[in-house]
Amino acid sequence: MTDTVPDHAVITAALSDQWDALTRLVDGLDEKGWRTPSALPGWTVFDVLAHIVGTESLLLGEPAPDLDVSGFGHVRNDIGALNEKWIQALRPLAGTQLLDRFLEVTGRRLKALREIAPADWAGLVPTPVGMAPYGRFMRVRLFDCWMHEHDIADGLRVSVDEGGQRGELAFEELLPALGRAVVKGAKAADGSRITLEVTGPVARAVHIAVAGGRADLVETLDAPATLVLTLGSDLFARLRGGRTTADAHPGEYTVTGDTDLGERLVRALAFTL
Repeated sequence: MTDTVPDHAVITAALSDQWDALTRLVDGLDEKGWRTPSALPGWTVFDVLAHIVGTESLLLGEPAPDLDVSGFGHVRNDIGALNEKWIQALRPLAGTQLLDRFLEVTGRRLKALREIAPADWAGLVPTPVGMAPYGRFMRVRLFDCWMHEHDIADGLRVSVDEGGQRGELAFEELLPALGRAVVKGAKAADGSRITLEVTGPVARAVHIAVAGGRADLVETLDAPATLVLTLGSDLFARLRGGRTTADAHPGEYTVTGDTDLGERLVRALAFTL
């Protein structure tokens, strides 16, 4: 299937807004606040923002630091090692210095994004979701930064606005691999019809039909749903991102219909992008 190329101006504006939201979230933190543990293993609030700085620096063509991070237990693959190299290189900075670096790097990235040619925006490049248009890659970047805003906010125990245009656009990246969770994770049988009723702050109904060993997202179901799973988009995002588990949130989701399938599915939502 060919990816639809997201709108250049819309995604660029959303990234700008997202980086502004991250700035507001950490601006004014003392060093203790910066070093608060996040939901991500081995990472503090500082480390989460350092990861974003590292990724955007790479996209500007800067080489990754030459460091050995093989001794870190939470580093499990090459991408994890690359992320950790940047974090280790930046960790000696004070929080305020990291924020200055973040503002400088994202400022350069915004300039580059605004000046990119239409052909380059639509051109295929390697991404965490395979070969895809550069514009789709930037929506993945928006998703990553949006999720990390939650990681920082959850670590600091504060609330942030997870909806709006940023949330709507980022939420799209939670959906493409959902079929795998349905078939491989939850073991849904052929003929299963599933509706996810996702409530605010990013509300929508997601319909999934299972046939021939595949689970596909569909506009509407051709028969009544065998399962309706209802939960908030905040919990859905954290479950999909592997930040928490269903068992940690009793009473925050409901299952109607095939309850066994529903309980399997809500425990199989985690994926890595």
